[in-house]
Amino acid sequence: MAGFVVFLVFFMYVAGEISGYGTSFVWIGVLLSLVSCFGSYYFGDQIVIAMSGARKADRKKEFDFFTVSENIAIAAGIPKPALYVIDDTAMNAFATGRDPEHAVVCATSGILERLDRRELEAVVAHEISHIKYYDIRLMVVVAVLAGTIAFVSDMFMRSLWFGGNRRNRDRDDNGGVFLIIGIVLMIASPFIATIIQLAISRNREFLADAGSAELTRNPDALVRALQKISKDSEVLEAATNATAHLFIANPFKGKSSHAWFASLFDTHPAIEERIAALKAMK
Repeated sequence: MAGFVVFLVFFMYVAGEISGYGTSFVWIGVLLSLVSCFGSYYFGDQIVIAMSGARKADRKKEFDFFTVSENIAIAAGIPKPALYVIDDTAMNAFATGRDPEHAVVCATSGILERLDRRELEAVVAHEISHIKYYDIRLMVVVAVLAGTIAFVSDMFMRSLWFGGNRRNRDRDDNGGVFLIIGIVLMIASPFIATIIQLAISRNREFLADAGSAELTRNPDALVRALQKISKDSEVLEAATNATAHLFIANPFKGKSSHAWFASLFDTHPAIEERIAALKAMK
């Protein structure tokens, strides 16, 4: 978070120099970064749920979801998380929140309908493992901060496009230097934020898979669930670039690449790798 504050303040300083407003943008950067940090920590789960268009789960309608979550939470030694459902036939799920006392597990209606109870139990155990290991805090903060960087970069690009630099054109030669720095930051910042976001997600997915196997003592159930999810070609419309890394599987259904550079942008490890790791646990 400290690094994010420093980066955003510097970004806004450069934007101010380019637009001709000087250091006045620095205070906007300070305010925006502090609000983003505070908001991501205390309200990140609500932001993600709102972005996903999820509704609170109904115990009668989603009975298995409730009972499985209660059982796995007891096994993990944490409170039962709040349960939400995205009404979408795509198969996916995610967990969010800042700690086990303020956690959410959200599943699509598609995954609730198409997995059997053992498979659903394995998926819920995967998400509850994220909660138990505090992955949810790390990942939701990264999601909100990365989204803020993308938003600021987009606004900066629009200001340049619509002539935001006109006040600085005749000031001095430094205007051109700041313009170059600003363009580099505009291009590089979302790129770097995305790589960090996805790298964190990929590493934590393996740990949550292992946690699921430990809680259920049934790695085969998660293997079957992952196989079914991987065969589902439907894109989850509620997912965004800022939230994609939270899900149990890539919600955009992009094909993973074995090329080093292309793999930087994979939101999740390859399903084949995850299944191989689970089978090795037997």
